[in-house]
Amino acid sequence: MQRYNAFSEELKRVFGCKVQRLSVDAGFTCPNRDGAVGTDGCIFCGGKGSGSYGILQGVGVAEQLEHAKEVMVRKYKASRFIAYFQSYSNTYAPVEQLRRLYDEALSVPDVVGLIVGTRPDCLPAETLDLLAEYARRCYFWLELGLQSPLERTLAAINRGHDLASFSTAVSECQKRGIRVCAHIILGLPGESREEMLSGAEFLNRCGVDGVKIHLLHVMRGTRLAKMYREGQVPLLDRDSYVGLVCDFLERLDPRIVVQRLTGDGNRKDLIAPLWSLAKFEVLNCIDHELERRKTRQGARFAGSDVALPDTVS
Repeated sequence: MQRYNAFSEELKRVFGCKVQRLSVDAGFTCPNRDGAVGTDGCIFCGGKGSGSYGILQGVGVAEQLEHAKEVMVRKYKASRFIAYFQSYSNTYAPVEQLRRLYDEALSVPDVVGLIVGTRPDCLPAETLDLLAEYARRCYFWLELGLQSPLERTLAAINRGHDLASFSTAVSECQKRGIRVCAHIILGLPGESREEMLSGAEFLNRCGVDGVKIHLLHVMRGTRLAKMYREGQVPLLDRDSYVGLVCDFLERLDPRIVVQRLTGDGNRKDLIAPLWSLAKFEVLNCIDHELERRKTRQGARFAGSDVALPDTVS
């Protein structure tokens, strides 16, 4: 049986067929790079933005999607697709520019929804109102980077926003009927195991609808890579990560949709941990550990005693 609330199962229930996400680079930047908040970006982010590899470059949104569709039909026999605005902060533009880009994506045949990734400090009221239109019009998720439930970690990784910004963004989305998927990274420098696990309780309290759990990757061209070379960043081994994910899931509200359990960094740019390249092996290990424990998502949700150091009340 499925021991967590998997995104793939939701897609099957909603569409009744194989659905694949197609990543899009719409040419956005980030306030943590263009000087509005900072210029260096997060310590783990390279110069191309998160998830930008594998995308056809130098063409418009529709052409990127058509190219990616061909690959997904051939590889996975998918028949429906969701346009995933992934690279950088995909609400960081005037409303009319956003509308044009999102409409272009939805004009592509068999594209049935949108996923828009952004930062919690890139959501003015007029942008939220626009996103609410799409949430009513099509299958829609807004992805918000949180990364950590600790204020000190957000400062250390140079996020450029605080926990209150995230909580406020989630609240404003809830008022408008926009579903939110939070990104969180396990293994960030300086965090104890219990502090990492406190992220589950923080997300429960915020009332997010989905979560993507990421493993900390060290990628070439990042400040994190320099810290790693200098011995400042201890990394999780595979067994430790698997156990941590299972502990996290046990504490997570069972209604929250789990959209990711580990990341898969670009092979040519990944420095460490190299065991993460065997993504399906990691996912199988998580499934096996949940089965061994005879546990499931939310098993420790009610009455959890997880501490919440440094988190927003």
